[in-house]
Parts: sequence; C-alpha cells; structure tokens
Amino acid sequence: MSTALMGWQVLLFFSVLFVSVRGQVSYSIPEEMERGGIIGNIAHDLGLGIDRLKSGKARIFTGNSDEYVELKRERGELLIKSRIDRESLCGQTMPCAMHFQMILENPMEFFTVTIEVMDINDNPPTFERGDIKYEISELADPGARFVLEKAVDDDVGVNGLSSYTLNPTDHFVLKTLSQGDGTKHVEMVLQKSLDREKSEHLSLTLTALDGGEPQLTGTMQILITVLDANDNSPVCSKPEYKASVKENAPVGTLITTVKATDKDKGNNGKIMYTISKIGSTNIFEMNSDTGILSLAGNIDYEKGRLYELYVKVVDQGGLSDACKVIVEVIDINDNPPSINVMSKSNALSENVSPGTVVTMLNVQDPDSNENGNVICVLSENAPFSIKSRSNLFFSVVTESELDRETASEYNMTVTCFDGGVPSLSSSVTLSVQISDVNDNAPVFEKSSYEAYIAENNAPGVSIFSMKARDADWNQNARVSYILQDSSVNGVPVTSFVSVSADSGVIHAVRSFDYEQIKEFQFVVKAQDGGSPPLSSNVTMKILIQDQNDNPPQVLYPVLTGGSVVAEMVPRSADVGYLVTKVVAVDVDSGQNAWLSYKLQKTTDRALFEVGLQNGEIRTIRQVTDKDAVKQRLTVIVEDNGHPSRSATVIVNLAVADSFPEVLSEFTDFSQDKEYNENLTFYLVLALAVVSFLFITCLVVIISVKIYRWRQSRILYHSSLPVIPYYPPRYSDTLGTGTLPHVYNYEVCRTTDSRKSDCKFGGAGSQNVLIMDPSCTGTMQRLQTEKSILDEPDSPLEVRIL
Repeated sequence: MSTALMGWQVLLFFSVLFVSVRGQVSYSIPEEMERGGIIGNIAHDLGLGIDRLKSGKARIFTGNSDEYVELKRERGELLIKSRIDRESLCGQTMPCAMHFQMILENPMEFFTVTIEVMDINDNPPTFERGDIKYEISELADPGARFVLEKAVDDDVGVNGLSSYTLNPTDHFVLKTLSQGDGTKHVEMVLQKSLDREKSEHLSLTLTALDGGEPQLTGTMQILITVLDANDNSPVCSKPEYKASVKENAPVGTLITTVKATDKDKGNNGKIMYTISKIGSTNIFEMNSDTGILSLAGNIDYEKGRLYELYVKVVDQGGLSDACKVIVEVIDINDNPPSINVMSKSNALSENVSPGTVVTMLNVQDPDSNENGNVICVLSENAPFSIKSRSNLFFSVVTESELDRETASEYNMTVTCFDGGVPSLSSSVTLSVQISDVNDNAPVFEKSSYEAYIAENNAPGVSIFSMKARDADWNQNARVSYILQDSSVNGVPVTSFVSVSADSGVIHAVRSFDYEQIKEFQFVVKAQDGGSPPLSSNVTMKILIQDQNDNPPQVLYPVLTGGSVVAEMVPRSADVGYLVTKVVAVDVDSGQNAWLSYKLQKTTDRALFEVGLQNGEIRTIRQVTDKDAVKQRLTVIVEDNGHPSRSATVIVNLAVADSFPEVLSEFTDFSQDKEYNENLTFYLVLALAVVSFLFITCLVVIISVKIYRWRQSRILYHSSLPVIPYYPPRYSDTLGTGTLPHVYNYEVCRTTDSRKSDCKFGGAGSQNVLIMDPSCTGTMQRLQTEKSILDEPDSPLEVRIL
C-alpha cells in the first residue's frame, strides 16, 4: 500500500487537474495522502491575490460534513487536513468527490470547490467468512452448481475485484458469471462424480484476485462432506425478485418471499434460505424456513436507494441454488430542510443602503426530487427580503432604509419549505437577542399505544400512563392531556375512560365486560402551554382480557315441561356403542371455553363412559340381560379456566329392546313428584269431555259426509273430467328426544269421492321414549293402517298419548 501511495504522491504535481469557471474550481487527488499534502493553489486558480484572501478572512465552509481540507491564507494553498479514505467517504460510488465553499468577506463572496478523490489499490479482496462448509450427496450429477460466497473489495475500477481461482480442481471447476450491474457471481460446478467410499471429506481453496498493481488476494477454505442419496438440488422459482419498501418502514415489515422447490422428500427436501450479509448491512433478515425477507433494522433512502441481496437456498444435502433480490427504497418526505447560517452581521448601521447583505444561508434537504426542492420565505412586518442565488444558497438583504428610532431590534424568521406532500419546513430566527418561540408541538414517545385490562375491573383503576415531550422551554413546554370527543358503539368515550390532564394517566370509569366489548380506541391530544398552543394526537387502543366468569351451559339433553327424556340402549349393543352425546357451550373465549366431560355418578360405572373432549356416551362392555333396565348417569361439564366452572346434567338411559318392555319400569323416573289426590276425578272428567267431543265430531262428520255425497253425485252425473289431487305429506315429531317419530300419508282425490285413495305409512325410529310422570297407563303404538275419512284437506295425525 505504501508503494502505491508514494507513486501517487510523485505523480500528484503532474496529475492535479483544476477547472475554474464562474467561481468554481475542481481538483483531482489520490486517497490516503498524508496530512499537509498540497492539493493546489486556489488563489492562483481563482485569480485572487494573497492580500484578498487575508483581508476577506478567507475560510472553508463544509456544512455538516467532516473537514478533510484546510486553507493556508498566507500561501493561498489548499492542504490535506486529515487522511482521506475514499472507501469510507464514498463507498462504491464513482466518481468520489467532495464539495465545499470558500467564503470571503468585505465584500462577501463564496466560491465552490470540488475535489475528486481517486482510488488506489489499498484494500485486498476479503470474504465474510474464513471457511464455508458444504454437505454434498455422492449422487450429485456432474454439472451441479454450488453458489459460493462473493468476495468484497472496497476498491473500485481496475483496483476492484477481478477474478477467482479454485484449487484443487479434481472434482470441481469454478464458474464466474457477470451480472448486469457489473458484479461477478461465483459458482462451484461439479465436473466429476463424488464417491463417499473413496473420499468423504474434500478441502478446496477459493482465491479472489483484484486487478490492481501490485495484485492483492483473499482466500476462503471450502470444506466439503460427501453424503448419500440426495440427488436433487433446490431450484429458485425465479432468478431475480424485485420488491420495494418505503424508507422508515418499521422493523419486521414484510418485503417479499423467495420460493424454492426441491424434488427430494424428507430432510433432503427441506430447504434453508440465507442471505449474504455483505451488502445488506444488517438491514434485512430472512426466515431460513419460509424464505420471507423482512426488515431487521432502519432503512433510509438517503443512505441507500437500491439494495441487491443474494439469496442462497440450500437443502439438507448441501445442494444449493441462488437468486437475487433487488430491493428499491421509496423516498418519503421525512427530512425537513436544514438551514445553516454561513455568515451574518450582528449589527447594522441605520444608514446602510438598501440591498446590503445581512446574512448568507445554506439550505440542504437530503430528500430527492420534489421532496428536496426548497423555497424560503422571510417573516412579514420587517424591512428585509430574501433572495435566492441557487437552490442551496439564499441571502437576506435590506429592502428599505432602516430607522433606529422606529425599531431598535428586529426579529427575522426565515422559514424554508420543501416540495413534498405534506410539505416539511424548518425555521431559523435572526436576531440580536434570541428569545424562545413556540415552534415545537408535543411529541409522544410512540405513534400509537396499546394497553390491556382484565374484565370485571374496579372503576377508577389506572390502565396506562402516556408521556409527551415538548422541545420548547418554560411555559411553551408545559404539556396538558385532553381526551378527544368520540364514541364507542354510540356511547361517549368519557363513559369508559378518563385522562389526567397533568400526568397523562388513563383511568377506567366503569367495569368492563369482555363478552360485551373486546376492544375500543380513542384519541388523546397533548397540548402545550404556548400561545397559540401546539398539539399532537395519539391513538390509544384498550384491549379487554377475558376472565373465566361464565359457567358452561348444557344444550342437550334438556328437561322441559316435567317430562323425562330417556335414551334406549338395545341389549345387543356391543362395546363402543354410541348411546347419546352431551352438548354444552361456554360463552367465554380461549382456554376458558375449553370443555371437558366427566362421569360424576352412574348406576353402573362399568357399563358406560363419557368422552373427555366430545361428551359422547358409549358402552365400555357388552350389554347383558343382567343389567338393570333403568340407568341414570350424572355428567359434569367443566371448563379450563382458573378457577374452573362447571355444570351438571342427568342422562336417563333404558336398557331394552322394545318400548313395552320398559314402560312399567319408567313410571317412577320422575323427580319424586306426588300424584294428585283427585286423579280419579280428573280422569273421569277427561273421559266425559273426550266422549262428548267424539260424539259431536261424529255427528258433524256424518252430516258433512251426506252433504258431500249429494254434491259428488251431481258432479258424477255431469261427466266432468277427473282431476287428481296430491296433498303434501304430513309429519309429527313427538317429545324432545333426538330421534323424531314421523308418519307419512299419501292421499289421492278425484271429483268423485267414492274413488278416493289413502295410504298410511309406518312410524320412524323407536329409540327415544317420552315419559310423562303423571301418566300410569300403558303406551300403545298404532301399527296397522287405518282408513282416512274423505276430508280433502285434513291430514291425519297419530300421536302417542
């Protein structure tokens, strides 16, 4: 490196170039020059005398950047103030140039100076890691590609990375592909099949060379372990992905997803995605399992506008593929203009002429395009104006004559706006005596807040404390917190929460119920004490946390109207026979709503069991003739809350093959209900009423029958056509069991009632008994077909009494 540096210094006096056009001068120097090295005679190049530099108090103005150059007024020369490293200053940007101004006073003048820093070969190629390991299947086909890590050379041009070599080359050859952006993509290609039995481990050396003189190199060891059976390498779905992300996007923002496929199965088909840290500067991260590329750090358009990331996909066998992800950073107007006072006059005579320069300003906005175009205006009610010499330099001059008796002090505020939407602005106050103005609004620590509170809270409890800070001073920095008017489900938000005006503490006004409201949000305004006051708003989101405050509710089986529901279990039921199912729900959420079913009490514990998760009641052994007909199971349903809540349900079962077999056994299945002493009286009364109704209906039916018979005879002799009539089917569901009893009827009618037809269908399932504790009679089921009266619109319904 020292030899190259000396060569540059020897050639300095022959290669320094300068151009002076309209107050501008340019120089070209090599990097790494020693401190005190001469850049050029700026006085001579600008046509200025040494006396002018001294009387004008010539100095260098670099803005906010570091000062690498100093000015010697006595000789009019520009010298190296500190060592210049082109790679630290410009990175890979070409050409690399520094821009600054030389300021003169009496009268005020400035000149723009540009120094181009030339690269020397002072950086060897380097790899991110000293070695890289591969596991390659012996079944890998010749021609298989293995993406190698690229070397990085901070130098540019001919001094940059030039080529790669690989040694030894018994099994692999090196392939270098040039990308569209000028970079080289390195791959290791298998040219001879591997044999694990002959050589299980291989060690290769990858050497990167630059094009400088003398040539510098960097090496990386490639350690290869030969595996069996993995004969398919992963393949990226696309060789190049393009994505965009806005600057200042939050950490974790999803950018894109890289997809790759591997035809292998099992572990050999499992793909791992990695990105090279070189070039990503720890801004991006990739999920190794899913290939999701997301932000890992802050991204700034002003620091980097385009990122090219190289993604390597590797399977468990060491086969790999690579693709490129190009991430474009979208500029947003996030930088207000920066105002720098280059020179100013602290006092002005009242007899100065109009047009006198008072202050020179340098305004910079790092944003691009319209976001970086700046317009500056001067505060009103002052005899001054502002003039623009370029987009970066402005001068404040007197506009009219000054009168000290009229005003002995002027406070001038220069406000600069950029062209973004919304526009950002910055202000600077030019005054002999500076006093504070309220130009900063309160700023919250976060753009939005979230807080959690458990339901059933006590009113008045503190939920959250927010803080806003104001950069102003004294009264202008005193912040008050105000709850903005809004509503939650039509109810004012003040009925839910309150905010302390001084501390920003949020209190609950009422007790919250998770089942009624799960979350709500409102806006809090922080207002300072300035005049006029400035304020900022923040959104606060309150999330209600569920508690186990609701017990389970049993939906089936249910006991209604004093009737007992009994499920029949045939004696031929085998092990695992599904008898019935207990259904329950819990209005809570999460694990508070997870239900489990247990048998608390049963007539025969060795005969039935209940499913812990589904509530299904099944037999656990073969039903025998010795088992009791009546079975009573008590099932308890518990949730998973802490503490848990439960509900109990009683399930009645009948072990029998037919209904008459168990009717007498279930007469005492009631809940110990006593019979009425006047039961006989009511039975006799009911029989009388039924008899009366029967006789009345019989008389009515016979009368209607005779009337319709006469009408039909008239129609029959009138030779009218036969019109078929098909009424709908009628069904009746008895009881509250799970299996309904259905009876179907088909009736065909003609204009001649004597030719009508009726079919009566049988009943449906017989697995559910509906028992009435007040009835002691034997249940009868109608099993034979009956004739239907010639009622054209009257369905026949048969019920079990």
